[in-house]
Amino acid sequence: MYFVPDGTEKCGFYECKDCGYRFLSVETDPMMVCPTCEGDVDYEIGPDEVMGAAEKNAVLLEIVEGEDVEKMDILLSLAITGGDYSWI
Repeated sequence: MYFVPDGTEKCGFYECKDCGYRFLSVETDPMMVCPTCEGDVDYEIGPDEVMGAAEKNAVLLEIVEGEDVEKMDILLSLAITGGDYSWI
C-alpha cells in the first residue's frame, strides 16, 4: 500500500488545514503533523535563530476500518499518481 502498511485494519483519514493535502495514517489522533508541511520547516538555523516547530495542522476526518482501508489507500494513491494504476 502507498500510505499505510499492508494488512492495516484501522487508520485515520486526515486533511491538512493549511495545504489541503489528504492522507492516511496508522495514527488516529484528532490532530497530527502534515507530512507535506513538515518538510517546509527549516531545521538548519544560525546561532541567533530559533528553531521552527512543526505544527499539528492535519485534522482527522474519519477513522477507516476493515476492507475500506485498502480501498481508500488505492483511491488516494490513484489520485496522487494521476490515475496511473500500472504500479498496482
